[in-house]
Amino acid sequence: MPEKKKKNGSKMGGTRIFLVRHGETHWNLTHRFQGRKDVPLNQEGKDQARALALTLKDAPLTAIYSSPLVRAIETARCIKEFHPSTPFIEEEGLIEMDLGEFDGMEAAYWFAHYQDFIKAWRSAPGCLKMPGGESLQEVQTRAIDTLRRISKLYPSGSTLLLCSHNFVNCALLCQALGFPLDRFRDVHQDTATLNILYMRGQRLRAELVNDISHLKKYKGISTHR
Repeated sequence: MPEKKKKNGSKMGGTRIFLVRHGETHWNLTHRFQGRKDVPLNQEGKDQARALALTLKDAPLTAIYSSPLVRAIETARCIKEFHPSTPFIEEEGLIEMDLGEFDGMEAAYWFAHYQDFIKAWRSAPGCLKMPGGESLQEVQTRAIDTLRRISKLYPSGSTLLLCSHNFVNCALLCQALGFPLDRFRDVHQDTATLNILYMRGQRLRAELVNDISHLKKYKGISTHR
């Protein structure tokens, strides 16, 4: 799905938020549900994080927040290398959706054994609760609460970087774009993608969604030594 942009631009005002997704892991490649399993970046993911860091190296970051999961921390710390004096905070509110019993499951097994759940997930995913886990609505509520709480800590005009995960990002972007959660699939999030949001008061708006142009621009620049 091509990147989507909303060009209301820097005139939006308020707190600017660079919302990024972590780089690739081996489980992304093998189609295994990561959820809250602590899976590190693979080499491609490290290279993606480096490309993301390079594109943000001159950004005036006020603070960097990361999900406590290692794949997000590794991505955010790569960005922090260019911002050594910027505070780095692990934030539980940015952790990935709790997939309950689906955590760590291979997608092929899920498709073969959970047809009733899949039917419900395809028709009305917003309020459907993962067995033993969260619903997208619960993820959106905690993610928005987290974003509002963090934004209040800094003066208007600040630029914050938040490194999180697929479902968290999609939930926030649905709010910013005015989409119902049942349309979360319309807000695709590639690994190491960049989104730009603005928080003004209680209002969240999107300027840029799922930008991966940096992955092409810095392709071939590897962290491998």
